[in-house]
Amino acid sequence: MSKIRSFLAIKLPSAIAKGIERVQHDLKQSHADVRWVEPSRIHFTLKFFGNIDEEACDEIMGAVGKAVSEVNPFSLAVKGLGAFPMRENPRVVWLGVEDGGGVVKPLQRAIEDCLQEIGYPGEGREFKPHLTLGRVRSGKGKSELLKRIEDLLHINLGEFRVERLVLFKSDLRPTGPIYTELRVLKLGGG
Repeated sequence: MSKIRSFLAIKLPSAIAKGIERVQHDLKQSHADVRWVEPSRIHFTLKFFGNIDEEACDEIMGAVGKAVSEVNPFSLAVKGLGAFPMRENPRVVWLGVEDGGGVVKPLQRAIEDCLQEIGYPGEGREFKPHLTLGRVRSGKGKSELLKRIEDLLHINLGEFRVERLVLFKSDLRPTGPIYTELRVLKLGGG
């Protein structure tokens, strides 16, 4: 059986990706030592699987389908900038994902629960909706990066409609990962 690296995510519309590109451009002016994620490669990840058997894709999507059977399309907003583990000592720079309808956290929990039933362990930590912009590699340029994060704390890139979930395959390459859509699950029973 061949193994594939995979994750379940919500694909972002191009307008949000363009907004992310503008935010990253501003943050890059800090010349901080950050490995930035290519905007076109940023997704809202609901579950990272790591390496799975390629044949397991249908079983995974069956479990996810069960978890989302009653979930209709909903809206998310990309707003707020921050860092993990804390803003003063950033390791990961992120944009927040807000869910005015209160759908995404219960959805993610239901997906985790259904996947645990078929042998995929849970994360073991609280789900914090965010989009990773970059990973800080050293303290170089940190003070300027912190200033720019502070300036963009309340950024709002707008809302988008979530109508489907995607199981992606991730091929790691020296130039960055290549993502391929393996399966799509439409919300609202579609």
